[in-house]
Amino acid sequence: MVIDITDLRDPVITPAQQAALDATASVSLSFTQGAILEAAMAETGLSDFGADDFRERLDVWCQAVEEDANASSVTRVNLFQMMVRYANTRLRIGDIVKQHPEILDIQIERPIIVAGLPRSGTTHLLGLLSADTRLRSLPWWEAIAPVPTAEDAPTPEDANPRWTRADQGWAGYETLLPHMAIMHEFSADHISEDIELQAVDFSSYLLEWLAYVPRWRDYYLSHDQAGTYAYLKKGLQVLTFLRGPNRWVIKCPQHMEQLPALYRVFPDATFVITHRDPVGSIRSAMTMALYAARVLRKRVDPEEPKNYWIDRYERLLRACVRDRDILPPDQTIDVYFHQWTKDADTVLREIYRVADLPLTDATLAELHAYLAASDGGHKGKIAYNLERDFGITADEIRSRFGFYFDRFPVQPEVR
Repeated sequence: MVIDITDLRDPVITPAQQAALDATASVSLSFTQGAILEAAMAETGLSDFGADDFRERLDVWCQAVEEDANASSVTRVNLFQMMVRYANTRLRIGDIVKQHPEILDIQIERPIIVAGLPRSGTTHLLGLLSADTRLRSLPWWEAIAPVPTAEDAPTPEDANPRWTRADQGWAGYETLLPHMAIMHEFSADHISEDIELQAVDFSSYLLEWLAYVPRWRDYYLSHDQAGTYAYLKKGLQVLTFLRGPNRWVIKCPQHMEQLPALYRVFPDATFVITHRDPVGSIRSAMTMALYAARVLRKRVDPEEPKNYWIDRYERLLRACVRDRDILPPDQTIDVYFHQWTKDADTVLREIYRVADLPLTDATLAELHAYLAASDGGHKGKIAYNLERDFGITADEIRSRFGFYFDRFPVQPEVR
């Protein structure tokens, strides 16, 4: 089933969307470091946030959000709650490490790290590799609450309260923006990007996906991210302590522009870089942003995502082209979408060879079973129309990315 969202420019608001806007309209929020950290301390009963360098980044987050004049009341409430959640998690990570300092001695051994543009096959590949039970991955229910509290203990009525909360949260979001499940799913068992652990350090490019925050973008791109990648490693150590095994598979598109920091912190990793025509990814990102704008923006304006995301993708891919060769050839594999779709098994065998992980016929059969069970096509596919919705053609977007096609043998797809 093909779903054509024809009201992107002039949305028809559903009762659920109007209810969310009405419910948040009168909420007054103070986007300050003090307000967020005080809320986290009150909720957790903890007070030690660890190293103070995150405070400057949190201040920039808050200032950038306040400068986004078109952010809706729903966006502001969601962002405040998100920042408090990350502060909560930071307190709990610090507390468990204080109780168990041996956590920091855990070796994150030879992780498999996937990087690639959204919609370039990274989510599909991450889910597939995560089906190998020898590998440890990060499901969404665990990503949003890495350290369980006393209230998260299993009960006869609920074997995993963290999963239940994640499922309820996703169900509410899907009610609010039902087509988002086709564009970018976050069900409770969905394997999450490791950006959720980077955000606990109040960094990463995550905030850019939730509001228009050029101040944060410029700050983030001008500061070395090795410290935040070290914090990501600390998060993986905590999760390994709580629940093994210890051969991790993680992914995030952001890694494409942070290869030096990524390699510095995970020098023995296997790096899997996926490549695809960036126009398809940009088209998806812009459409997703414009669809969500009916709830997340005060005024729907297709120029917002068009002006922001084409430029942002160019910055990301220029960094990838600049830094790709710092990765050791014997630890790195470039995966091209046109090859992956034609012969996935050959690509998988090469990934496992580089990772020095045996890919037996039995394991391959398990991966095939995962593919058969995880086909999401029954939900439908989104119809994209760049010219109608954004007044731009695929070729006009692609003309910005000649440097990327010159460096990598990517095949144009979108016409």
